[in-house]
Amino acid sequence: MTSPQRYPIPASRHRIEEEINRSRFITTVSHAPTVEDARSFIDEMRSEFADATHNCWAYLVGPPHSSSQIGYSDDGEPHGTAGKPMFTVLEHSGLGDIAVVVTRYFGGTKLGKGGLVRAYSGGVNLALAELPTALHIPKTELIVVCEYGFVTPIQRLLPDYEAAIINQTFAADVTFRMRLPAERAEDFRQALVGLTNGQIIIEPESGEATA
Repeated sequence: MTSPQRYPIPASRHRIEEEINRSRFITTVSHAPTVEDARSFIDEMRSEFADATHNCWAYLVGPPHSSSQIGYSDDGEPHGTAGKPMFTVLEHSGLGDIAVVVTRYFGGTKLGKGGLVRAYSGGVNLALAELPTALHIPKTELIVVCEYGFVTPIQRLLPDYEAAIINQTFAADVTFRMRLPAERAEDFRQALVGLTNGQIIIEPESGEATA
């Protein structure tokens, strides 16, 4: 079962294209871990398809189903026929940190409101069906200082907590900079203290890292 802190995200940018009643629809999906990333992606698509009739978009930043950082636009299509239907697909996709732009080149045949809703939401559904995904795992970093005798036992402990050594310094003691899932950090701290009978220094690295 997926942890509440972990959720699927787009692993890479993905694009599909289809023709509906002579109109050309191009759907592009991207990873968007921040609102700034989402808006930058939208601007990029607008530039790439500057001659398009419409570049409609939607994004959901954060975990799946969250609503604190969302946005969508019909970009000149009739109100409610593009951006909101696109967002609704994202909202129910089970994916987080995601943005999508559907580009339309009008082909001369009007689709009607219902037809537009089906075209825009359908394009997003089609793109998501083939979208490669990855897992968002919030990470944190720790500075661990220990005696040389504890190095091997600590290294053996790392896989159990999905921890990795990012940097190491050998002096009077050994100093490790480690990265691991934030949700495992407290258990890892306790395991290190138990392993070394408290003969260890564990400090949070300034800031956090997300992978």
